[in-house]
Amino acid sequence: MAERKKLLEIKNLKQYFNEGKPNEVRAVDNVSFDIFQGEVMGLVGESGCGKSTTGRTIIRLYDATGGEVLYDGKNVHGKKSKTELKSFNRKMQMIFQDPYASLNPRLKIADIIAEGIDIHGLAKTKEDRMKRVYQLLETVGLNKEHANRYPHEFSGGQRQRIGIARALAVEPEFIIADEPISALDVSIQAQVVNLMKKLQKEIGLTYLFIAHDLSMVKYISDRIGVMYFGKMVELAPADELYKNPLHPYTQSLLSAIPSPDPISERTRKRKTYDPASHNYDKNEVIEFREVTPGHFVLCSEKEFQEYQAKSK
Repeated sequence: MAERKKLLEIKNLKQYFNEGKPNEVRAVDNVSFDIFQGEVMGLVGESGCGKSTTGRTIIRLYDATGGEVLYDGKNVHGKKSKTELKSFNRKMQMIFQDPYASLNPRLKIADIIAEGIDIHGLAKTKEDRMKRVYQLLETVGLNKEHANRYPHEFSGGQRQRIGIARALAVEPEFIIADEPISALDVSIQAQVVNLMKKLQKEIGLTYLFIAHDLSMVKYISDRIGVMYFGKMVELAPADELYKNPLHPYTQSLLSAIPSPDPISERTRKRKTYDPASHNYDKNEVIEFREVTPGHFVLCSEKEFQEYQAKSK
């Protein structure tokens, strides 16, 4: 298999709020992972675990407290000229969680979608601008009549499609989707995820897909990272993570997925994760270790040996 190109490298990323104060919050604490070109990397964990903060720090909505984010080998958080910033902002876009709050209610849909086109000077004439807007609306399954309407005239699913069209307007390579379906009805969620999958295949997009719905993440992702209290506790290919979850927190998350079969649902046993169960010694080194090729777990040396034995 040909060596895949690393599009994004996150090295020991830290994002602390109120740093050094008694109420310091370590939202992202020493997180490292890579995202390869053309893949969907899923990031899961319960609310407040730091997954959205990770996404927002990668795209510079927050300044990182420490660590590095390298995009195509260049440091995202270093000092940048206006031209460099513009070029970076064009390559990386974000789809936000709330399709109601992320669109300006005073702007028509055409102007919302064309904002990036205007900033980056991608359309030479007004006709060209509108042609691009119509194409984008069609790409996300809406029609050109929608261009002259306002956000309040659309349903949640349609608004999220408009958010996707806005992200696609500048022809990005990488999109961070921050819980893009959690505010939508279940029936609409699948449509939006299918649209994202389709676009990934057609345009060759790379995604960081942040969510807490594990079944949806498995459906769309190539690899999945699991976060707990600001730390990445496990990272593996999607199928491997579901078949062979090693970290007790991942096992607990997976045990919480409801089953569509009422009989197996009745007998389903939930696992509760207790961080104290690790029983770590003060001197033990807890680090991210590769148990089997591509399957990483945050563990001590002793746990590492146990996991390896289990995975044989």
